[in-house]
Amino acid sequence: MGVWWGPVVRVLVLQAAWALGGGQVRYSVPEEARAGTVVGRLAQDLGLEAGEPEARRLRLVAQGRRASVEVSGASGALVVSSRLDREELCGKSAPCALRLEVLVERPLRVFHVELEVTDINDNAPLFPVNEEAFTIAELSLPGSRFPLEGASDADIGANAQLSYTLSPSEHFTLDHQGNNDQSSSLALVLTKSLDRESVPVHRLVLTASDGGRPSLSGTMELVISVLDANDNAPQFNQSVYKVKVLEGSELGTLLIKLSATDLDEGINSDITYLFSRRIAAQVKEMFTMDENNGEIRLQGKLDYEEVDSYEITIEARDKGSPPLSGHCKVVVEVVDVNDNAPEVWVTSLSVPVAEDASVGTVVALLSVSDRDSGANGRVRCAVWPAGPFGLVATFAGSYSLVLREALDRERVSEYEVEVRAEDGGAPPLRASRGVRVPVSDVNDNAPAFAQAVYTVLARENNAAGAELARLWARDPDEAGNGRVSYSVAEGGVGGASAGGGWRSASSYVSVDAESGRLWALQPLDYEELQVLQFEVRAVDAGEPPLCGNATVQLFVVDENDNAPALLPPAGGGPGPGASGEAAWVPGAGPGAGAWWAWAAWGAPAGQVVAKIRAVDADSGYNAWLRYELWEPRGKGPFRVGLYSGEVSTARALEEADGPRQRLVIVVRDHGEPARSATATLSVSLVEGGEAALAAAGSSSSSGSGLRASSGAEGGASSSSRNVWLVVAICAVSSLFLLAVVLYGASRWAPRAAVLSGPGPATLVCASEVGSWSYSQRQSRSLCVADGAGKSDLMVFSPNFPPPPGAAAENGSAGKGPSLSPLVSGVLILAVH
Repeated sequence: MGVWWGPVVRVLVLQAAWALGGGQVRYSVPEEARAGTVVGRLAQDLGLEAGEPEARRLRLVAQGRRASVEVSGASGALVVSSRLDREELCGKSAPCALRLEVLVERPLRVFHVELEVTDINDNAPLFPVNEEAFTIAELSLPGSRFPLEGASDADIGANAQLSYTLSPSEHFTLDHQGNNDQSSSLALVLTKSLDRESVPVHRLVLTASDGGRPSLSGTMELVISVLDANDNAPQFNQSVYKVKVLEGSELGTLLIKLSATDLDEGINSDITYLFSRRIAAQVKEMFTMDENNGEIRLQGKLDYEEVDSYEITIEARDKGSPPLSGHCKVVVEVVDVNDNAPEVWVTSLSVPVAEDASVGTVVALLSVSDRDSGANGRVRCAVWPAGPFGLVATFAGSYSLVLREALDRERVSEYEVEVRAEDGGAPPLRASRGVRVPVSDVNDNAPAFAQAVYTVLARENNAAGAELARLWARDPDEAGNGRVSYSVAEGGVGGASAGGGWRSASSYVSVDAESGRLWALQPLDYEELQVLQFEVRAVDAGEPPLCGNATVQLFVVDENDNAPALLPPAGGGPGPGASGEAAWVPGAGPGAGAWWAWAAWGAPAGQVVAKIRAVDADSGYNAWLRYELWEPRGKGPFRVGLYSGEVSTARALEEADGPRQRLVIVVRDHGEPARSATATLSVSLVEGGEAALAAAGSSSSSGSGLRASSGAEGGASSSSRNVWLVVAICAVSSLFLLAVVLYGASRWAPRAAVLSGPGPATLVCASEVGSWSYSQRQSRSLCVADGAGKSDLMVFSPNFPPPPGAAAENGSAGKGPSLSPLVSGVLILAVH
């Protein structure tokens, strides 16, 4: 039992080992092994017992070609059956492995066997030919190389590594580089000049030996014929020529004339110049070669910016047989000329620029380039005009256009900036690029009037809505920042000129918000308002809004719209008047009235009888009054002062003049057209005593000298007249006592505001309207009194003639005042 289990266990172990080994047996046998050589114990390696190989029919399975090995039936060994040639089986492949299939029956199984045939050095090196013949010019220079084709060896590995030897020769040596047949190079090198006359043919043996053990070798005979012709190749005087030519040169320009020399004579020294066969097509298109004289000329357009240099290989070939050639290289360097102007590009533009932009604000980015090189390609940039912009270099070829100065859109609203670029060539080339930089507006300007104060003249009684003036404020800003609206800001008038209260200017005038047209809201009345001062404000529509003010002084120009108005006597109403003062009865209106006065017969010429007083509410020439005697015309007994209104005797009064004179006096102003008022004065002519009594009576009762009449002619009764005479006597007595007191006071008291004494006619008062009042007689007193806006101060002499003694005394001495026994004089102050 134990004996039986032993082989079984061994078979199982072998099968397990076989499975782990991949089910394949490997053997190795050298090529050219003799027949019968045992390669391996196959049956044993497969785990078969003795006798099993034959019993189970262990055998090789044919695969279409002769395996050169077989299985021995009795022993089960794998033996060589025929010649094994590795080169025949595998060629140059390494390793050379044969794959065999082994079949076993009962049970049927297939085993794979790999047989490796190893190489032995059984092949000698072999040259392609046994003899190689070639010719070498006798004057070939030492060092000349002549390539040879090496031998080949069918073996592999070290058996195929070849080395070469040359039979001894004083003229040639062998140059072998590399250690295999594919990458090795073999050349015959001339070490000494040849001489065909001494040795016309050289026979050398080239031997190739492999690296096997033992080494095998092969030989080839070299038959070298020495030629006795054209033994000198053309030679250039230098191997590299350098030529510089300006870009843009004209076609046909001669670049260089090459010259090679050949020491031979005759046809062997005739040289032809050619471009090398390996030259680029671009070079052939750009240059031409004259094959006879070696001139290289330009036939294309050179552009440094495209190609800056060319390399041209030139061959000089003689006409010998065989022809010899020499080579050189021509390097054409293209010299840059300043043929490219700088280029300026705007890569970024930030417009418009606000006029309040800060200094240093970047407006644009620019790129500057020049295709030239060296100094021709160095570019300088500048901005024209110089301000307010400048250039800042950021890096090579890039600039920033920045703000150098503050902008003012109102001064310059848009800039045409020119960026100028200039290269460093000679002459320099320039380029420019225009940049349009508009300036956007900000509200930095307040509206401004052309003048701070406007003087406007407006005629009174203008129509409501009439245009008075046009105001205009300039705002140099644009759009809403420059759109101006107008308004009346402040101002007005108050006091008496405005009716006793304050009135705003906006109640008189208004201004159009858009056009600045100043127009009146109501008719203006000079007598109510002479001057109106107010401010007009101009405000723009910016953010924030800005404003400007102007003062308007509106002067109302007077029109002659008021006729002269007659004034009542100093008493203020109808009643008796003083001596030289007429009594007044009002008429139908302010421009008419009736006056009554007395005059004594025998009154000398120039005696003032009455004074007509009138006033004109206008001003200037419109209020300058003149008095004219309208009736009676011709040479009457009375006359009227042209500007004083005093009615005086033109000559001495006579009884022939009648008991009463009716005078029509016209008061006219100087306006255009003139306006007038008419006063009717009735002058009663009486005796001197009656006139004195009437004057005394009226003086004691009312301080006036004449009795007023309602316009009736002598309608008073005699009883009434007697009463008035008594009153007049009393009044004269009172005035006498008063005169004595005043005389004493004037003698011993210092002279102050009242001066008495005879003298010539004296200027008494000037009114605002420019009219003057005079006394044509002697003045006895001068008084200055405060009054209202319009006043006339009038001084009259008494209507009675002075006593004879007093007149004589005054005529001789003229040193002091002389008082009449009745009255020295009457002072009348009329205020209206």
